[in-house]
Amino acid sequence: MNSASSAQLPTSLQQPLSHFYEYLRSEKGLSLHTQRNYKQQLETMAVHLVSLGITRWSDVDAAWVRQLASKGMREGMKASSIATRLSSLRSFFDFLILRGELTANPAKGVSAPRKQRPLPKNLDVDEVDQLLDVNEDDPLAIRDRAMMELMYGAGLRLAELVSIDVKHISTMRGEIRVIGKGDKERKVPFSGLAKEWVGKWLKVRGTLAKPDEDGLFVSKLGVRISHRNVQKRMAEWGQKQAVSSHISPHKLRHSFATHVLESSGNLRAVQELLGHENISTTQIYTHLDFQHLAQAYDNAHPRAHKKKGNQE
Repeated sequence: MNSASSAQLPTSLQQPLSHFYEYLRSEKGLSLHTQRNYKQQLETMAVHLVSLGITRWSDVDAAWVRQLASKGMREGMKASSIATRLSSLRSFFDFLILRGELTANPAKGVSAPRKQRPLPKNLDVDEVDQLLDVNEDDPLAIRDRAMMELMYGAGLRLAELVSIDVKHISTMRGEIRVIGKGDKERKVPFSGLAKEWVGKWLKVRGTLAKPDEDGLFVSKLGVRISHRNVQKRMAEWGQKQAVSSHISPHKLRHSFATHVLESSGNLRAVQELLGHENISTTQIYTHLDFQHLAQAYDNAHPRAHKKKGNQE
């Protein structure tokens, strides 16, 4: 039975499918393209059912549907194709419920894998040095270098950078109070060139900022700088400094994470610095092998595993 094709499906599987195809044609008004996709996906799944010895749609449960989605991922199916597969199953089972042949839809609670957006390629250290080689004494240039040094030096999100108030930053302690996602507050260290250039910016900030403006970084209009303005200025500096790749705030944050993780191997510390709630997010951010890093952490951390002696 493992060699079954859609033409050899048992009547108990094929007949409900035929009724469903007719329903799609006559009542749902779906495009021919969608009808063909549904038919292809459903018959592929029916063949798989037969290979497992399942010959009735009523024997399909949520565990099997989840297994099917996982199988598609293992086989390298695109997230969009798996979503179509699950959508066709949900529609088909809804149809069987409508006909009184099922009482519940086993595909209803199974989600397709989210389509991952490709992360930007991080800058290498030489490219960062090239970008940040800004020594102009114009207040806007000092502001821009301070923003870029802080983005790269502290791994901030764009929204976090823009929302910093002067009172949130302590150059003496080398510490910034940051409000991250979900209004969660964290303290972020900064030092070296980031600290130096923020200090330079604070000395000239008063030439631009309006007297009642709290924002650390302001535009030439004297008010808190906007997200769009930061993005625009960083892209312009990338071109001006002849950096080959497009410069964005996110790319500087991503480069910070990658460079700190590559040099330290300390995944948990990078997670904390970035303000990630889950360490899996940090792993995705850095494009590095999670298992290798997790193992390094487990081997190195004194409380990562139980001591061999005195175990009960």
